[in-house]
Amino acid sequence: MSTSYTGQSDFPFMSGADSNMSEALARNWWAMALRGVLAIVFGVIALVVPGVTMLSLVIVFAAYALVDGVLAIVAAVRSARRHERWGLLVLEGVVDIAAGVLAFLWPGLTIVIFVLLVAAWAIVTGVLMTAAAFRLQLDHGRWWFALGGLASLVYGVLLVIAPLIGALVLTWWLGAYALIFGVLMLILAFRLRAKYAEGRHAGLAQGAA
Repeated sequence: MSTSYTGQSDFPFMSGADSNMSEALARNWWAMALRGVLAIVFGVIALVVPGVTMLSLVIVFAAYALVDGVLAIVAAVRSARRHERWGLLVLEGVVDIAAGVLAFLWPGLTIVIFVLLVAAWAIVTGVLMTAAAFRLQLDHGRWWFALGGLASLVYGVLLVIAPLIGALVLTWWLGAYALIFGVLMLILAFRLRAKYAEGRHAGLAQGAA
């Protein structure tokens, strides 16, 4: 496969590691770090204030999904400007924003509908992240990215299996998932940052030679 790209929004799920995609994610490591921090803050709120009303939980989730989606799309736009792969990032961002908008438009969702909405969001984003992970080079933190996707998948499946759980249990589950996901994204972000710094130093050394 050629390693020269023209900014096309392709979705090569089954191909091997992509150095261009790895470099693009390394360059946007800060977006991953922000997503990790956002998830951790959301998880702490859910666990520290577990007695929040269902309406409050829906609104907090909607805000989280919208901001997370915007961050993913910002990273996609930056990649597209450099003629790098951006399809998976923008698709994940669209899914996040769609889930957030639905939650905002119908804040009075019953617990079953809300649980199924969160489950669908977790499963779809989990699939996209896991697929993208195998496009990431191993030394760029592939397995941390994959673990984040698998955490989303497992959480989504658990919600589908038990959609009638109470609001309090849902809050605990959501908080625990967000904390785990956030920590994984922060570890990935620092791994990507290290590779980005390494690449910049190598480029400067070549320029000086």
